[in-house]
Amino acid sequence: MVAGTFYPLDRSELEKTVLTMLGDIGCERLEGDIIGIISPHAGYVYSGEIAAGAYNQIRNERYENVIIIAPSHFEYFEGCSVVYGDYKTPVGAIETHIEMAEAIVSKSSFIKESTKGHMREHSLEVQLPFLQIALGNFKLIPVVMGSQDYSTAEDLSKSIFAVLSEKRFSNNKNLIVGSSDLSHYYPVEKAKEMDGIVIKDIEDFDEKKLFDDISSKKCEACGYGPMITTMMISKKIGANRSRILSYGTSGDISNDFSSVVGYLSSIFYKGTQGSHLDGLLLK
Repeated sequence: MVAGTFYPLDRSELEKTVLTMLGDIGCERLEGDIIGIISPHAGYVYSGEIAAGAYNQIRNERYENVIIIAPSHFEYFEGCSVVYGDYKTPVGAIETHIEMAEAIVSKSSFIKESTKGHMREHSLEVQLPFLQIALGNFKLIPVVMGSQDYSTAEDLSKSIFAVLSEKRFSNNKNLIVGSSDLSHYYPVEKAKEMDGIVIKDIEDFDEKKLFDDISSKKCEACGYGPMITTMMISKKIGANRSRILSYGTSGDISNDFSSVVGYLSSIFYKGTQGSHLDGLLLK
């Protein structure tokens, strides 16, 4: 739907663009089992290299299933929606894990099988070429949050964890992807101040503090629900560490610092390396 606008329409150009971004981000590979990531969802020219910071950490790893949780920008609805149809990018079609999607929907009245929030939404789609090129084959569970309140995030995280814990799925390796940008249209100094609060809350792996800070308007994130849900699920699965990998703003590309959008990428993982900002890529 957004091929040709948010990322290249031509397959070879798209693959070259993503591979170049992955190759340009020389991140240290962390020791540990990565369970969740947060990735931005702007056009690749603005946030692609930020996203690459996270996707490089899982490159060539084997995940049977990827659950992407994204916000709805164009359509408001209560709860969350999951579609059972396949997504497609210029790289190819991605099979939806219908059995797992149906199981998640069955766990809660807040989660519906619906195309609401999926038909025009870029925030989920832009993650897909990175996943296709970084991982190869996987099955997709696409989730869009129509409402992003804390109770919806808790309900969604519990439902997903319950399904992942079922015997029929428990031997699978699963990745959770939360899609979000940060502050929108502030001067760069203000944006970095607000985004710094999000960074600290993620670094501290404190989803409740993040929700409280967003609720009190100390900071912003258009996908705060997916971010918080990803943190919740990652903890339930066993992640005990977080790491901010990259941060930047649209001004780094446009050179217009009067009104910028903030972006970050991060991971949540089981490991012994601490949660810290060493190696944070500031653009």
